[in-house]
Amino acid sequence: MNPYAKLTFSLSLVLGTTITISSNHWMAAWTGLEINTLAVIPLISKSHHPRAIEAAIKYFLVQAAASTLLLFSSMINAWHTGQWDITQLNHPTSSLLLTTAIAMKLGLVPFHFWFPEVLQGSPLTTALLLSTLMKFPPITILLLTSHSLDPTLLTTMAIASAALGGWMGLNQTQIRKVLAFSSISHLGWMCIVLIYNPKLTLATFYIYCTMTGAIFLTLNTTKSFKLSTMMTSWTKTPVLNTTLMMTLLSLAGLPPLTGFLPKWLIIQELSKQEMTAPATIIAILSLLSLFFYLRLAYYSTITLPPNPTNLMKQWHANKPASTLIAALSSMSTLLLPLSPMILALI
Repeated sequence: MNPYAKLTFSLSLVLGTTITISSNHWMAAWTGLEINTLAVIPLISKSHHPRAIEAAIKYFLVQAAASTLLLFSSMINAWHTGQWDITQLNHPTSSLLLTTAIAMKLGLVPFHFWFPEVLQGSPLTTALLLSTLMKFPPITILLLTSHSLDPTLLTTMAIASAALGGWMGLNQTQIRKVLAFSSISHLGWMCIVLIYNPKLTLATFYIYCTMTGAIFLTLNTTKSFKLSTMMTSWTKTPVLNTTLMMTLLSLAGLPPLTGFLPKWLIIQELSKQEMTAPATIIAILSLLSLFFYLRLAYYSTITLPPNPTNLMKQWHANKPASTLIAALSSMSTLLLPLSPMILALI
């Protein structure tokens, strides 16, 4: 892709995200979401592979439908209340339509079908954008309207997302699909606590972005797309694969790694709100996700491929890992001792 075109699309992504997260009028938020959608489509389809073109078309159709629903929701609310302010979403039908639209944009169950397919058809860097930056504007809209949303509906969708994300990730061999179902599962954790503590949802999203960023950038360095190619990357970059294993275990939520912090705080918050049953269910469902994270960690470091005697050994890669991977991996594994400071910021 032409560097100038890539720069234009990247700046458009930043512009669209900034417009949406800083607006308090529905039309401005919708405009930002549309700029984001149009800017990321060329990045998905830049390889011109049939699977990439299919992913771009699926992404466009889903996002266009979600944007239409969001606009419809805001118009119904404005019609009944005379308010275009995002925080003044008072009409129940508008609230329901908005929840549906944002669930489609994020890939929450039952509107998740497009997300694994689009991620599988995208390059790793674009898949990283779709999993992190592209979810920021819809989550911001959810935060601004959290007081108007239906708690029962959100809790149901959250538990279904955690269940399906864990269940469907078990038999995948493509790493991008595994990470897509991991994203769906994490979105369930964010949505279940959204109404009770919106800042905790945002903190969980930031920590999730840090861990996912480290994993995608590591996979992009080792060029691992499937579990079978992941097995061979250990001989090329042993240290990088060890940090990948630690980051995967952190994403699974194992103490004493960073990923344990948001799950611990969410379960604590749900217990305070006397939601013991949903807290127990979502904690048990995270064991499903733990299984495939452990499998990924096992493939990345412990399993070595069979080496026949006539096979030339792979030499260590001379190219050093980037500083960004080092910083993100460190933050993904070592932030738990700083939890009092993170709590103070929340």
